[in-house]
This record gives sequence, structure tokens and C-alpha cells, in this order.
Amino acid sequence: MYAKYFKHFENVENLGGKAWQHAMNLDVIEQMAINDCSLHCFHYQQMFEMLFKYLLEVHSKHSLYSRTHKLNNLLEELIEYTPFKTDQTKYRMSLQVITVYAEEYRYNFLIDCDGYRDSIQIANELLKELLLFHA
Repeated sequence: MYAKYFKHFENVENLGGKAWQHAMNLDVIEQMAINDCSLHCFHYQQMFEMLFKYLLEVHSKHSLYSRTHKLNNLLEELIEYTPFKTDQTKYRMSLQVITVYAEEYRYNFLIDCDGYRDSIQIANELLKELLLFHA
């Protein structure tokens, strides 16, 4: 599913291409029987982070983005520095959950997979908005 969304970035040598790589990993992970969703969360967060940074690089006046890994902050930057507009309050909690859970993956903590899945349902709506913005 995610590789289809990122088909435009296939094998591109920039941050969009990195987002595509994480999208490919997500599709592989979704085909496996893994109870712990931490690995999925890590790649999902990275896919979003690379997409945000790519969009900031391409659509902002100075082609700059911050070094943060926090998806909420990157969304705020995108809204402030590019023509992209959305109701960020709709996505704030989901992006925060994904960011925190991805950080917990790095420390090998188990995450609440049901809460994570709820968050990605909401974040997928934002993903579609972002890809439409770039098209």
C-alpha cells in the first residue's frame, strides 16, 4: 500500500527516495506475522520524517528543515514555511504517538499496538494530503 503512494519517489536519490525506501519496508513488514508492531512504527515514523523534510526542502523559500525527529514540529514547519495548509490539531496526537513509539523502539520497549494502529489510521489521512500537495 505505502509503496504505491510513494511510487513517484522510487529509487530517487533524495529524501523522497528515502521515504520510498521506508514505504517499501512497511509493505514487507505488513506481510509478515510479527506481533510486536515496533518495527512497523520505526519505519512509519521515518517515512513521514523523510517526506516532511523533502517537502520542506522542495517547497520552502530557503529549502531548509530542522534536525528534529518530532513529526508535530515538522508539520508545523511545513505549514509555516510552505503553501501547505491543514488543520494540524486533527493530527497532533497521532503524530505525537508515532514519534514517541518510534523513540521507544530504539530502546526496545514494547508499545501499545492498538493505540499505534489507531494513530496510523489518522496519520494516513495526512499522508494523502501531503502527497496531493506535492503532486
